Amino acid sequence: MIQHKNILLAFYGDDFTGSTDALEFISNAGATAMLFIKPPTAAQLAQYPSLNVIGIAGATRSLATPEMKDELLPALVQLKATGAKHVHYKVCSTFDSSPATGSIGKAMDIAQQLFPDKPIPVLGGMPALGRYCVFGNLFARMGIGSNGTIYRLDRHPSMMNHPVTPADESDLILHLQKQTSNRGCLIDIIQQTNPVKEWMPATAAECDFVLLDALRDDDLERTGEWLEQQAQQRSTLFSIGSSGIEMALGKYWNATGKLRRVQQWADPGIADPLLVVSGSCSPITTGQIEYATRSGFQLVELNASAAIDSTIDLKKVIHQVNDLLKDRKHVLVHTGTRKAKNLPSKILGSTLGLIAKAAAEAGATKRIIIAGGDTSSYAARAMEIDAVSMIAPLVSGAPLCRAYSANKAIDGLEVNFKGGQVGADDYFALCVRGKK
Repeated sequence: MIQHKNILLAFYGDDFTGSTDALEFISNAGATAMLFIKPPTAAQLAQYPSLNVIGIAGATRSLATPEMKDELLPALVQLKATGAKHVHYKVCSTFDSSPATGSIGKAMDIAQQLFPDKPIPVLGGMPALGRYCVFGNLFARMGIGSNGTIYRLDRHPSMMNHPVTPADESDLILHLQKQTSNRGCLIDIIQQTNPVKEWMPATAAECDFVLLDALRDDDLERTGEWLEQQAQQRSTLFSIGSSGIEMALGKYWNATGKLRRVQQWADPGIADPLLVVSGSCSPITTGQIEYATRSGFQLVELNASAAIDSTIDLKKVIHQVNDLLKDRKHVLVHTGTRKAKNLPSKILGSTLGLIAKAAAEAGATKRIIIAGGDTSSYAARAMEIDAVSMIAPLVSGAPLCRAYSANKAIDGLEVNFKGGQVGADDYFALCVRGKK
């Protein structure tokens, strides 16, 4: 990759759904942004000279810690080579990770090989998604884009029972220090009432990373100003956090005139029909599946264990799905009651992706929803998607996107990647309409 003079921000997302979340907030701010499945080549970037934000939809969230370096380090090298002043490691807004899987601390260790300046900013909240960091502790609403109850993270009914990385600590500095030897300090909401130039704590010289609270959307413009100040003092500012980084920078760049916010997106219209493939184990997604059933969706249950053991008759499932779609039925493929903890995300996600790809190649649908943060990255790769850009907002954190692919059946496809915590019960019905 070569330097691209227009790039303001380059980010790596630790899964696909989280990456489209970041894509949405920076696109809403007016950036010309594209999210790639793999680090884009110089030839790919040359096709899109107007880009000022690029992202890579990665898979580190589902990787064992020893596997992360081979995936992440080359991607960060490529992102740094763009010449962007900001390079962001985008994590889930609930900081899903553990010392063994998807370790954010390990990602920090890897990044320090390229970005040695300290302290590394870590933004610990995203109010627009119902994620609030107060005095270093993270709180989360039940269901992004809903009116659910707000819980401290380690008491959140869904997150404390996450099948891979259950939340057992709401203090994000303690959470991260279980995963790295790096030391953290805090810029809390009280400090953030001071002038931005006074935010850095006196203990910062002793810290490797600094956590920033985030409570209100309106506060994030000042966070963006602080991040921009830090970037001006370094060759490249590396940061960690949710899409709050994109929202903060976007707000500040809007205020300074660097970007002009999008006022209205075009109506994408109704899906006729819609295909949903779901590998999510979240109780929120379960509620959405139940609502979709009552709304007339045709359910196709995928035996996840059989998929893992390679004993599933995939051709039979594909034939059943495509027949229903050709009859203009909305179809939802899910893992049903056979879901189990710690099923390999790669195999399950790839299986769902092959089902989705076959539907598109058969011309049975033009809009596909992939539900499940841990499986989405692999589903996108199985569908032969090279990149996506935003078409329209649906629910905060999960925009409707256009797919780019060398496969003509996939190129131009409307796709939506939904994390397990995203949306109210009527989410899939909303995706049929294609707008809020």
